[in-house]
Amino acid sequence: MRTQLIAILLTLATGFPAIAADEKVELTREELLAHSEIQGALAAIDAWVEGRQMFDRIPGVSVGIVHDQDVLWSSGYGSSNLESERPADADTLYSVCSISKLFTAISLMQLRDEGQLTLRDPVEEHLDWFDIKQAHEGSGPITIEGLMTHSSGLPRESDFPYWTGPDFPFPTRAEMISRLDAQETLYPAHKYFQYSNLAWTLAGEIVAETSGQSYDGYVREHILDPLGLTDTRTFYPNDLRGEELAIGYTGFQRDQAREPVKPFFTRGITAAAGFTSSVNDLARFASWQFRLLENGGEEILDANTLREMQRVHWVDPDWETTWGLGFNVRRDDDITFVSHGGGCPGYITSFTMVPKQKTAAIVLTNAGDGPAGNIAVNILKVFGTALKAASEPEENEMPDFSMYEGNYEQRPWGGEVAVRQWGDKLVIIDIPSNNLKEAIGKLEYDGDHTFTRLDDDDERRNPWVFEMGEDGEVTQIRSHSSIMRRIP
Repeated sequence: MRTQLIAILLTLATGFPAIAADEKVELTREELLAHSEIQGALAAIDAWVEGRQMFDRIPGVSVGIVHDQDVLWSSGYGSSNLESERPADADTLYSVCSISKLFTAISLMQLRDEGQLTLRDPVEEHLDWFDIKQAHEGSGPITIEGLMTHSSGLPRESDFPYWTGPDFPFPTRAEMISRLDAQETLYPAHKYFQYSNLAWTLAGEIVAETSGQSYDGYVREHILDPLGLTDTRTFYPNDLRGEELAIGYTGFQRDQAREPVKPFFTRGITAAAGFTSSVNDLARFASWQFRLLENGGEEILDANTLREMQRVHWVDPDWETTWGLGFNVRRDDDITFVSHGGGCPGYITSFTMVPKQKTAAIVLTNAGDGPAGNIAVNILKVFGTALKAASEPEENEMPDFSMYEGNYEQRPWGGEVAVRQWGDKLVIIDIPSNNLKEAIGKLEYDGDHTFTRLDDDDERRNPWVFEMGEDGEVTQIRSHSSIMRRIP
């Protein structure tokens, strides 16, 4: 009541409607991108991801940051094809492997909401050929919910060595079905978490059996086409390989070489691991979720159903492993991340959201050891902090420290220091690093090309002096009597 009265009085006095003290101000995309907090965070993220790609020698990395309905920033690093040196970018296609499971999960929940199945249904109720041996006396039935939370007790894979190169012998649907009666459960149903591609293969079979459509046809008609995901496919488009589709490369072994991985075709386990997509398409997928959660109602899926999927439905006995319905749901630094990663021959990818902030990071790599999940979480932690600080438009003009920006090295020691402006300070970023937040330090300007490093409590420490060449350009940094030379 008091807030409303103050708002009325301010309106009468000024002629303009007042913004209530507890009303959240939503900045436009342009306002966010003009804000020094966002600019600084993106500059630091860009330098850090570039360092990861370069020092980890990842062939290509494509990255996008989504805020609500906008792709605020995207970039590509390295090459999608090392031979042709085709640059990686936000439209580059990658195998996204297990991110496929999210589309299968949405399909199941659509059918659940239509009354065609329930999550408690035993799998054999929908698949009369499901005859795997239950190795644990007294186990309850393997249910659809068990498939979706990886708590079914099923083996991780159909009994074929399809993750083994060079040929990756993925089974056909008929082969997968025929091998079931030779397999048995690992655990009683609903006792332990066991990640299972076999479970999600069966989930896709339930989608097809229940809907009366092929799995591919159902997902295209009910999810991909309505959302305009024109670059998302349920298969590996080999005709685009090396062009729009990034070539996958091996992870490092002893020889420290990266070799191209042969094309692979997931065939019978497509519902678990078969999709390809791009940063921009997965950004649309994230924005749909933020839109649905914000607006309510129904668009592809009921909003309450999506909320249900993004809540924890499984907690392992270790009290550390948690899972939603299709989504990985976990807490880290008091942030709830809702995500799924993917790992297929030659590709490691991550689709990670913080629904409360309406932010997402999509990271796609074409290396068998690409650190996609680590990059995505680090991006969201740093960007989320900046987003909170950028809650209102800026009034003060920031100084221009662009002349100091660049990367500096100190041979013979390894690594670099990236220097970027963030607000009225410079930040220094240790490269390479697995933790972006810990890699960032701050420099406060003192004048005459001299800054002082601040510690984590903003206490002033030692000076950093930027030294100039005859042309007036920065050539090196002097700190603790040591010199870091600027990389041309």
